Amino acid sequence: MSFFRHLHSLPHMSWLHHISLRHLLCACAGLLLLSCFDNRHEPTEAELSAFGKYVEVLDTLEMNQCIRRILAADTSSVWEADNIVRDYYATHQPFEALWFTRMGLSPDGDTLLATLRQELPLNGLDSTAFHINPIAEALSVTHALAFDSLGLNINEVLTRLDYQLSQAYVRYAIGQRYGFTRPEKLLNQLDTKAEGGYARLFDFTLKKHDYREAMQALTSDQRIAYLKASAPSSPLYQALQQQLSKTTDADRRRTLAVNLERCRWQASQPESKGRRILVNIPAQQLWAIGPDTVIDMRICCGTTLTKTPLLHSAITHIEVNPAWNIPQTIIKAEVSAHAGDSAYFARHRYSIINRSTGETLNPAHVTVQQLQAGGLRVSQRGGAGNSLGRIVFRFPNDFAVYLHDTSSRGAFQRERRTLSHGCIRVQKPFELASFVLPEADEWTLERLRLSMDIPPVTDRGRTYLREHAADARPLRLINHQKVSPNVPVDITYFTAFPNPATDSVEFWPDLYKYDALLASQLPL
Repeated sequence: MSFFRHLHSLPHMSWLHHISLRHLLCACAGLLLLSCFDNRHEPTEAELSAFGKYVEVLDTLEMNQCIRRILAADTSSVWEADNIVRDYYATHQPFEALWFTRMGLSPDGDTLLATLRQELPLNGLDSTAFHINPIAEALSVTHALAFDSLGLNINEVLTRLDYQLSQAYVRYAIGQRYGFTRPEKLLNQLDTKAEGGYARLFDFTLKKHDYREAMQALTSDQRIAYLKASAPSSPLYQALQQQLSKTTDADRRRTLAVNLERCRWQASQPESKGRRILVNIPAQQLWAIGPDTVIDMRICCGTTLTKTPLLHSAITHIEVNPAWNIPQTIIKAEVSAHAGDSAYFARHRYSIINRSTGETLNPAHVTVQQLQAGGLRVSQRGGAGNSLGRIVFRFPNDFAVYLHDTSSRGAFQRERRTLSHGCIRVQKPFELASFVLPEADEWTLERLRLSMDIPPVTDRGRTYLREHAADARPLRLINHQKVSPNVPVDITYFTAFPNPATDSVEFWPDLYKYDALLASQLPL
């Protein structure tokens, strides 16, 4: 009996008379199809994983042992970033991979490698410090599943790869965001003071390295975006990087790499969109930069023994024909040797004043010991011949340094002008005063000229000068002038820098040998 005739003979199957043969055939086909699905093949983990058959030998216990060996051996690094990575792997036990799962490698590993290969040369940095070769080899072996042919253990390879990717990531991201060096530590432990301790040479306040943020990025799905956003975006950084890309000379590339590092330091200071003053020590130049003008002038700065400190401040006021209260360090080092020599003090127009009583003392009766003890103040009267010249530009700082005129104007003709005790002498003091006083009227500027013994340029000024020609004391029509708004001033140190007047990158000598110090700490 056929299958269909058998169905008709079965009890309680009279309902089949109402089903067409076509419907019956469809139902049977469905039953056969279901039976096929019931016997379908489930893919194994080895078939699903990019590691193929090697997924079967991935062993968490062996990876734990491997990471412990890596951590025990990795103790000599000078990178602060390494401590953060090391702590992460040490505290996350059992071993938690950041760059792979049992299903395979994260594509972020290849992206990180490609990014570093592209960016490191653009910054003049050495690939060795970022494990480029070991990472590239491990990724290549893993992608090719060549563990057996090379006699390698997949657990060892993946664990070390994970650790090196994390190290390279945090090293580069933190370095690009905040700098690979800490200038406040390097420069402020460089020169010793006569009275003990170190001279403070770097006074910019820098943003602290945010390692917590970097680790949060590392362990998130936004780590590549965070990495690529880490590069400085300032025009200065971009100009130096562009110059580096077309420079083949090894010494110039090294200089540019060091100055790119200076661009990475994040100084906590507001950006000024108005007038500002930039002093660059290696250039021995000052630029007064306004919305539509740039005034440049030569400067004299501190010697290599009395370096001008690097700082950010703002000019609050100017003084004309100022008295010079000589710093105690200069009194000890220079003035005290002339104790008792009245002619020396008269020649330099120095007065010795008792700090507690205000009494002016006879230099002939003052000893070396008294001058060095600190109870006496030595001051030079203002006017012609004063060491500060005819005008000084004051700004708050902890070093008693400022911008000022000078009575030794021939010094501006020298090629090397590291001559001062730390203050900055400016070549064009009247032009600088006019710059910081943009709202000054014609008579204010004329009175300033007369007070500085500069010939008048107006009829009113010339008339005033004639009428007071017989005056015994110097004309002092202006003694003090407030600068409002305050004008920001930055004293910086760049040996490669775009000249603000021309925008072309220029190179200058490393006067204080700071480049050499930074280069020794950079992965160059």
